[in-house]
Amino acid sequence: MTSADTLGAGLELPSWAVDMTDLHTHASPSLLPRHGTDAQTVAAERALGFATVVLKSHEGSTVERSVLAGPGVFGGVVLNSALGGANPDAVEVAAKLGGRVVWMPTVSSRTHKRGASSPELSVHQGFEMRPVDVIDEGLLRPEWREVLEVISAYDLVLASGHLSADETVVLFREAKRLGVNRLMVNHPMMAFLDWNAEAATVLQELDARLELGILPDLLGDDDHASLLLTETYPTALLVFGGDLGHAYHAPPSVAVAPWLHRLENRVGPGVAASIMTTQTKELLIP
Repeated sequence: MTSADTLGAGLELPSWAVDMTDLHTHASPSLLPRHGTDAQTVAAERALGFATVVLKSHEGSTVERSVLAGPGVFGGVVLNSALGGANPDAVEVAAKLGGRVVWMPTVSSRTHKRGASSPELSVHQGFEMRPVDVIDEGLLRPEWREVLEVISAYDLVLASGHLSADETVVLFREAKRLGVNRLMVNHPMMAFLDWNAEAATVLQELDARLELGILPDLLGDDDHASLLLTETYPTALLVFGGDLGHAYHAPPSVAVAPWLHRLENRVGPGVAASIMTTQTKELLIP
């Protein structure tokens, strides 16, 4: 643990930590315990320098909620079983209402279910949904192509959810072929997702962004910290999604400042500021 981590809420934000974007925040209402409501969560993020915030919910859509949460707040849909899995209508409605992100299955993914006992998935204990299949014998299941076509048509962000690294490669190759240009891998270093060098090479060729996150770094061991990606993947292709909000883990007021200093120590203030501001926002907003 670094000295910055031990200072927690007492550590000041870096001077460059303004107008930042967070692509991955959780709030209530939710079937999982959260630190606060949408309004409380957005206010907490604003106090830490985040001008743009994306609300995510494993239960379905945050698009309507984001509209109510105010300017600079965006939502999307998570294609778990609660939304019917490969549901192009849900994606199109979300897009027409202003949604910007489509997450592939999280708690419904086969990879999540196989790794449910992993320490980094402890935040989801007791919360289950029916499985949703995406990859079959190394190929993208055909029902997902229409979903990808809608994502392409509305220029949305396609996020990998809880697909494994190899599953994400299959998905993103087909997505790119169908015209999807905004590709993001969620918390790739989490152990249950089986990150590997071969997948990293292909994803870089596809211009995919990798998500740096705070909760994954709190839950995982040192060998699976997302900040290790700053050494192995182009920093120009890194974006930020904190994944904070779970009530049993540190709130943004405690967790954000130490993590930002760790990022700065790895890449320098200029690159850190670019990742947290322009790079992340440009992935989200056309």
